[in-house]
Amino acid sequence: MLLHLSYQSLTGTLFSQTCLCHFIDSPDAVSEVEKWLPRLHALVVGPGLGRDDALLENVKGILEASKARAIPVVIDADGLWLIAQQPLLIQGYEKAVLTPNYMEFSRLFEAVLRDPLDSSDRRGAVLRLSQALGNVTVVQKGEQDVISDGKQVLECNLQGSNRRCGGQGDLLSGSLGVMVHWALHAGSEKTNGFSPLLVAAFGACSLTRQCNHQAFQKHGRSTTTTDMIAEVGPAFSRLFET
Repeated sequence: MLLHLSYQSLTGTLFSQTCLCHFIDSPDAVSEVEKWLPRLHALVVGPGLGRDDALLENVKGILEASKARAIPVVIDADGLWLIAQQPLLIQGYEKAVLTPNYMEFSRLFEAVLRDPLDSSDRRGAVLRLSQALGNVTVVQKGEQDVISDGKQVLECNLQGSNRRCGGQGDLLSGSLGVMVHWALHAGSEKTNGFSPLLVAAFGACSLTRQCNHQAFQKHGRSTTTTDMIAEVGPAFSRLFET
């Protein structure tokens, strides 16, 4: 099961999902979520979360409880804002994956490394941030997605489309939660020497791009993320089952 921790619902794709929209800001949120943790395969934190102080305190407690159980965690959107404020929350937790866009990456980089970002060397910057966080896997989204686990760097440049939809990052983080579980379950002996999380991130980036490409072929400039979700099954089959 994939748990999506946010205020807004995320449409299910290829996984069983629970969204804790209704009580994440309650005083009992941490204890309530802890009841679910033994059943979880992965946790996605951030899309639609918001930045309310009380809510973020709950998220911190949930992250600590998840780490104690070695649950893989994907962090996106406002979850990344929290990590930029308190990087120690995921420092050294190698079952975490961060999925920043350019602005989120810049904020994280400068908060963690205390250096201005050199945008001319994306591969080097993603590698450095991952290493500084203790080999947490980082996916910098962009025209090409750059992925690093602090040891290796991959680039995903599969063709997408000329339109990037609002909510596309939610599709990436959701599918990444699933693929992280699959890759860790398969083990490094089945990932050709690459880190399972690195392979999972490359797979999720590829799937999101393929969905975007296929949806754009049908809907052109009017493509929305709902159109992309309809392509998850065909895109997955095209990429991974043929």
